[in-house]
Amino acid sequence: MIARVTAWSAAAAWIGLAVARGRFWDSRADRLQMAPEGKRGPHVHAIIPARNEADVIARTLAAVLSQQYPGRLDVTVVDDRSDDGTGEIARDAIARAGAGERARVVNGCARPGGCTGKVWALAQGVAAARERGAPALWWFTDADVEHEPQTLARLVATLEGRDRDLVSQMVELHCGTSWERLLIPAFVLFFRMLYPFAWVNDDRRATAGAAGGCLLLRDAMLLRIGGLDRIRGELIDDCALATAVKREGGGLWLGLSTRSRSVRPYASLRAIWSMVARTAYTQLGYSPLALAGTVAGMLVLYAAPPLAVLGGIVTRRADLAAAGAVGWGVAAAVYVPTLRLYRVPAWQALALPAAALLYTAMTVDSALRHARGAGGTWKGRSFTAKAAP
Repeated sequence: MIARVTAWSAAAAWIGLAVARGRFWDSRADRLQMAPEGKRGPHVHAIIPARNEADVIARTLAAVLSQQYPGRLDVTVVDDRSDDGTGEIARDAIARAGAGERARVVNGCARPGGCTGKVWALAQGVAAARERGAPALWWFTDADVEHEPQTLARLVATLEGRDRDLVSQMVELHCGTSWERLLIPAFVLFFRMLYPFAWVNDDRRATAGAAGGCLLLRDAMLLRIGGLDRIRGELIDDCALATAVKREGGGLWLGLSTRSRSVRPYASLRAIWSMVARTAYTQLGYSPLALAGTVAGMLVLYAAPPLAVLGGIVTRRADLAAAGAVGWGVAAAVYVPTLRLYRVPAWQALALPAAALLYTAMTVDSALRHARGAGGTWKGRSFTAKAAP
């Protein structure tokens, strides 16, 4: 009886999510607008925080410097105390591009207490850029993201055409290894379930989210929210920034991209695990109760349906197997568009429960790391925020 109720509850939950949660599964929507021809664009300043990015910075910086943007584009790379020569490689890339008058590398200072590494790097870049005159727009882009030449022009066109204050796009993540094919599309799906893009983009809803790998922000709005100091201690800095903007009455737009992509591979399960465990417990507000609820919910949504199918087959209970098949089938169906986006075979949608259970384990590990004082560890640095009261 309990097994059947659980299985049908999972099926009902999946149907409800598919129908009523902002079409989170629809990967055809949420694309940047085309840039209009012949229109002069506003002044943009790109800030690229870079810590130990020697293997990718020359390639990604060259892509930023070669943007086909009909307006002024300045670039500041913040070498965030790298020990692998990132700064020198970036300076060489600027020199090779002949961009010395509009691009430079600044050396980051030691991170102050209570401030996360990326936010501090961005803040230093913004401060250095203001010395040359404030731009109309800030383009925050990660050092491992490579953009196609029209990216900035389309970001600006979307911001102006939709009258937004913050525009961001979830770049295409690297998805070549077996672990990446299992876990990366699922990561994208889960992000869209947490932050349905249609809800983020709707001014009438409180839902706020952003993708920090490629983000365009009006300077006027940055000043209105009090600058990056507003989010100085936030590990999930992009969504915190979006929340601040929306609370100040600003408009958001969040979309998907196949034209901007991360060039950093996650070659092992450990690499993906570390990336997720860094902030998963932060997403739950450092709440043990939220953690328990999340684990229970993940088990019901993802583990119960395939277990019901298996149990129904073994015990010859058609009703139990049918309940499990409905839940598993709907979950797989909403996953297929994301798999297609990442050019992964549709049959792999049946493996979503396995990916979900791994992410559940990562979330539990994230909480354990926080308890040990090792939360937020990334690239040799650890930052642990205080738990919410």
